Amino acid sequence: MAKKSPKKSKGKALPQVSIGIIGGSGLYELPGFKEIGQISLNTPFGKPSGPYHLFESEGVTVAFLARHGAGHVITPSELPARANIFGFKMLGVDKLLSISAVGSLKEAIAPEHFVVPDQVIDRTRGRASSFFGGGIVGHISFAEPFCTELSRIVHETLAAGLDVPVHRGGTYLCMEGPAFSTRAESLLYRSWGADIIGMTALPEAKLAREAEMSYTVIAMSTDYDCWKVEEEPVTVEQVIGHMTRNTGNVKKVLPRLIARMAAYAPVQHRDAAKFAIMTARERVSPALRKKLAPLWGKYFP
Repeated sequence: MAKKSPKKSKGKALPQVSIGIIGGSGLYELPGFKEIGQISLNTPFGKPSGPYHLFESEGVTVAFLARHGAGHVITPSELPARANIFGFKMLGVDKLLSISAVGSLKEAIAPEHFVVPDQVIDRTRGRASSFFGGGIVGHISFAEPFCTELSRIVHETLAAGLDVPVHRGGTYLCMEGPAFSTRAESLLYRSWGADIIGMTALPEAKLAREAEMSYTVIAMSTDYDCWKVEEEPVTVEQVIGHMTRNTGNVKKVLPRLIARMAAYAPVQHRDAAKFAIMTARERVSPALRKKLAPLWGKYFP
């Protein structure tokens, strides 16, 4: 596929798309799809990880972002998560799919299995995890961190289209990284009932909720973390081998999944910030209203 030069957004109306995909480790583009453009954005929270690639799948346009940047140059701790989510919002995205590699904390979730989690535990440190602050206060509901309806659609599509096990539900333990767990940590997380471990679901899920998006995760198991004493401790080489096969599998079902996502009109979280904002509207400055207009402009007429 011929590479296109990134288009700048300044002074031009942005295309509006409803579906966004964030590609994690091993998924840096969508080969096999027709690329119809690239958009480089600047946001009030800095620059995203890279340009947003616009792909077409059977008449449906999708905005794709490589989470770690071209060539995998951004660590999980360095990710500009607020800029990434804000950029998707600028493009009109209201259904956001994260595809990421994880380690397994359960015997039943073997390497190369897929998981669509329904809960998350936050073990990150110091990551900017909210659009609130700086003159506006809000507290979103986050009891169910992933969109249940979008998760159902994703699970059904994966289970019907893949020859590998796809687990519905489970708790994603989000750690800081970039080092993998110690054995003591891995055993502790198992004792908490966590099912998989990764480094990127947070703060993405929180930010997507504040941005009133339906967000879910396809978690692709690459290893047993290091809790399983009879296994060798996890290595990058081991992860990459499983990751390559995982990525090949998920690409098989993406066209069908995108078509089903396009048919879904998200309602579960479209007003997530409506009752979360606590600051009196008249106390929100004009400059802050302008800055946050793509997120909550409808609440500041």
